[in-house]
Amino acid sequence: MGEQQQISGNGGEQAALWNGVSGQAWVEHQGLLDDMFRPMEAQLVQAARNAAAQRILDVGCGTGSTTLALARHIGAQGHCTGVDISGPMLAVARTRAQREGINASFIHADAQEHAFAAASFDMIVSRLGVMFFSDPVRAFANLRRAATSDATLHCIAWRSAAENPFMTTAERAAAPLLPNLPPRQPGAPGQFAFGNRERVLSILQTSGWGDIDIRPTDVTCTLPEPALAGYLSRLGPVGLALQGADPTTRERVAATVRAAFDPYVQGDTVRYTAACWTITARATAAATPRRQDTNHA
Repeated sequence: MGEQQQISGNGGEQAALWNGVSGQAWVEHQGLLDDMFRPMEAQLVQAARNAAAQRILDVGCGTGSTTLALARHIGAQGHCTGVDISGPMLAVARTRAQREGINASFIHADAQEHAFAAASFDMIVSRLGVMFFSDPVRAFANLRRAATSDATLHCIAWRSAAENPFMTTAERAAAPLLPNLPPRQPGAPGQFAFGNRERVLSILQTSGWGDIDIRPTDVTCTLPEPALAGYLSRLGPVGLALQGADPTTRERVAATVRAAFDPYVQGDTVRYTAACWTITARATAAATPRRQDTNHA
């Protein structure tokens, strides 16, 4: 099993967030989130199978579900490594790997800056983990250096907030009760940072990837209805804002927000469509990183 490494790089706000309340919330809801995003995990495992990949890097691996699924697929003949900025989430990932006896390694680092061994991975994947870089061009150039010649990149990222109403319903419902709820900043590191296809294309081209393909993918996700209240009160911007709220406010917001999700409830199941990009590229010899333009950061 991989030994824990000290985090490298300076993730700033993202490091504080994912090593604090947000990281802990994901740890607490690990099983729920893994099940909800299982279709995306299956897509990445199939991509690894199609590419016959043997050395895989999982970027933004979180609590390790996708890393472990990939490691199970490639078996003893290959190796899968997960990298994440969150110490609490990686602690869970390591425990899961040890419990299952899976040969996977985990690196506590900012993938934007970590000194990966050059040309050490023949596939780089990510399930909703590449939207949080403070400088995405620098991050993908760093990942390009870690890729072998002709390695493949396969990432799943959210499309725009407008195309993902399930993910913004809580904020819209809670806004009148939480006047200090911070608005999402377009293009800033966060869930919808890759919402603009042309921006994603420019990032990948500038950072040295070739054979780029970015196509919309709609994924049906589900979660049990009894888990919805806890999900809404702990995760996302509203969950974060509620951590410091008084009990009366928490109760009012929870009731208002839960009611707003009634359209997504079908009996005992909550069902929604995750509007994502499937992003693929190749570390072609012809594609080399361009001079970085800070406008892409």
